[in-house]
Amino acid sequence: MAVTPAAFAQSAQIRISHDNNPDPYDNPAHACAAVLQNIIEADTNGEIDVEIYPNASIGTATEQVQMVRDGITEISLSSTGAMAPYYENIDVLNLPFAFADNAATYEVFDGPFGQALAADIEEKLGDVKVLGFPDTGGFFAVTNSKHEIADLDDFKDIRLRTMTVPSHQAIMNALGAEAYPLAWGEVYSALQTGVIDGQMNPIPIISFSNFGEVQGYLTLTNHLFSPYTLLMNKAAYEALTDDQKNVLQYAAQACVSASRGLSRIIEASDRGLSGLSKSMKITALTPEQRTAMREAALPAFEEHIQSALGEDGQALVALFKDEVAKANASQYMEGAE
Repeated sequence: MAVTPAAFAQSAQIRISHDNNPDPYDNPAHACAAVLQNIIEADTNGEIDVEIYPNASIGTATEQVQMVRDGITEISLSSTGAMAPYYENIDVLNLPFAFADNAATYEVFDGPFGQALAADIEEKLGDVKVLGFPDTGGFFAVTNSKHEIADLDDFKDIRLRTMTVPSHQAIMNALGAEAYPLAWGEVYSALQTGVIDGQMNPIPIISFSNFGEVQGYLTLTNHLFSPYTLLMNKAAYEALTDDQKNVLQYAAQACVSASRGLSRIIEASDRGLSGLSKSMKITALTPEQRTAMREAALPAFEEHIQSALGEDGQALVALFKDEVAKANASQYMEGAE
């Protein structure tokens, strides 16, 4: 049923912030934001005006979360690193080597775990609404400038940048690297000057950040999957009419889908592995190599979670593990004839 213009007599403004280039074909964050903007403005007949602030133009990723909480902006696409200072249970997502494939991540974040995580964020922060969990680019890979990383021993003596997320540091230290937490805006120059040897990020981020210019080796570890949190100011959300909220919700779903689709397209394009292979040696792990890394990293993650999170965090970890196991075991269109 079409929504008539009369349903949107109440005008509103939504300002969206993220850290990346303002090109919907360049990165998952702007693909998400652009789709959100287009659907909201079109389907409310222009009664909601949407502005996008890309490239961290109004503040760092962490500051953008606070701006949403304070009502300075309405929506941010916030990484796990940006969320960590405000919501410690975000560390639950850093279960190492958890997922079997991309489809499993969709099932988990669109299902009972995603709903529980959103509810917990909303309860703990009190001033936000979670609209979904867009893709940041897929599974994390590791790059470095020193040598190929194929086996566990190869991590030794690699100073590797992580987000300022404690479990990321625990995982990389357990693998044998020297974890070096560093703000995103400093990563390229630190790689270029040799302050750090490497970093970890999804393939699209490695590509559009031009890390191939300063890194010689890339390993497809697939050790983490860390989505954005599509975060909205609670008061701004509640001020919308029911019809406006409905548009916002289905626009957010389309935004998540767009981030996932563009991530997979970039991975498969000449901006993905085929392009990166021109400047970096690409290494895929064998199942045995990946298992050895998982066995080294998992105890460190478990120890960190046990010491850092309370009972609610432990319950989220248990639910996450259950839902990941189910998703890993499922098949696309299972049971279809």
